[in-house]
Amino acid sequence: MRIKFLALCATAFVATGLYSQNKQLLYDFYEIPQSLMVNPGVNAQEKWHVGVPVLSGLSFQAATSGVTVNDLFANDGIDFNVKVRERVLDALSRRDDFSSTSQIEGFSIGFRGRNRPDDYYSFGMYGEMDFIVYWPKDLAILAFEGNGGANIGRGFDLGHLNVRGEMVNVFHFGINRKMNESLTLGVRAKLYSSIFNFKSTNNSGTFRTVPGEDNLLANTITADMQLQTAGVEGFIDIVEEDTDTTRKDLERLFAQRVLLGGNLGLGFDAGFTYKLNPQTTITGSVLDVGFIYNSKDVKNYTVRGNASNEGINIFLPEDIDDLGVDLWQDLVDEIEASVPLEDNDNGYISFRPIKVYGSIRYDFGQGGGTTFSKECGCAINVVERSSSEYYRNSIGGQLFLQKRPLGIQPALTAFYQKRLGQSFSVKTTYTVDKYSFSNVGLGINVQAGPINFYILGDNLLGYQNVADSHYASFQFGINILSWNDN
Repeated sequence: MRIKFLALCATAFVATGLYSQNKQLLYDFYEIPQSLMVNPGVNAQEKWHVGVPVLSGLSFQAATSGVTVNDLFANDGIDFNVKVRERVLDALSRRDDFSSTSQIEGFSIGFRGRNRPDDYYSFGMYGEMDFIVYWPKDLAILAFEGNGGANIGRGFDLGHLNVRGEMVNVFHFGINRKMNESLTLGVRAKLYSSIFNFKSTNNSGTFRTVPGEDNLLANTITADMQLQTAGVEGFIDIVEEDTDTTRKDLERLFAQRVLLGGNLGLGFDAGFTYKLNPQTTITGSVLDVGFIYNSKDVKNYTVRGNASNEGINIFLPEDIDDLGVDLWQDLVDEIEASVPLEDNDNGYISFRPIKVYGSIRYDFGQGGGTTFSKECGCAINVVERSSSEYYRNSIGGQLFLQKRPLGIQPALTAFYQKRLGQSFSVKTTYTVDKYSFSNVGLGINVQAGPINFYILGDNLLGYQNVADSHYASFQFGINILSWNDN
């Protein structure tokens, strides 16, 4: 059990070493159907769309707010141990994190209601992975320096262990409604099917070494720590069996979890678009307000208790014949009795990481081009596409907030968008967040007949040296859509 527990902790830490779910390029890029996924109340314009399965929405992101790969492994003549000391142990704080996320859209479909053309319905399925681990500063120092020397008397905070990760499949259905010429509202219901989840948050406790009375040193530990897992043991058990059918068994279990065979949950998104005047628009959305109840394949590990010891006490000459394994085993047993490592299968609730967007956009620059007429059979949103095309340029700002284990994580974005006719749009962004103060992004949307293709990339300056980058993000997709009956 202990080996499995340690392996799980190590796997969680390594997996997260590669997060930020901010999709600032996609947000309010209303020419792209997938913008509905970051604001259900976006000013949707198409009559219908169908995403190319698996290829309609792919996104990958990785981030580190502290050290980069280049900081540690660059061939700069500096000793590796010195780099670890100066660039990791001395530089990172417990609020620095290593994180990653990825999202794959299985299918996506949207269409206007026959009797209510101002309503745009959309539904689909996507899978998402999300990992984040905060730098366990005190635990890292304890491992690197030990508890002696200058660390005598120091209390190492066990609460610095903070990690969360999950893989989840999401089925969703949304309604986007044009309320009037100024206001569009949207809501999206979500059904979550968890593939696996693990988290170790809200830990507390200290480890301290002080001068002893009977021995040179005395150690004291107070711990209240927990690692909760759901869906993990099933995969580990299959791997440990190591049979000829291991791969098929893993694929079968994964497919079962994807198709509502895992732990289930509910959630919703909501959003709006409001025109203050013909050229000024504000938007807002809240995403993933929901939870998953983990009751299947649950295994939790706890470390709770208090213990103090001064090592092995030897009384001479009585113990001269017993200087062996028994004394060490007695010490280990005493500590384990006071601070036991236990496991249970109690169900628990895991909340989704809530995200909030907001923006203000100013459109300017008259342009020509084809416009739609009310006789084309389109909804009021599509009629408005003529005025949107009329202003070829947009500038504005966006705010992003996300709930993370150590608090709210914000990001600010300034953007400029250029539309070249109805077939080509470009959006550039400059984002400031905890990962980078120089995040320049570029998004391109191409409409070739019924084929819609988009590609979005963040932190372009970082691609000069990816190993030295704190953040990387990439999204692309292909859709088939129709603007009108023709």
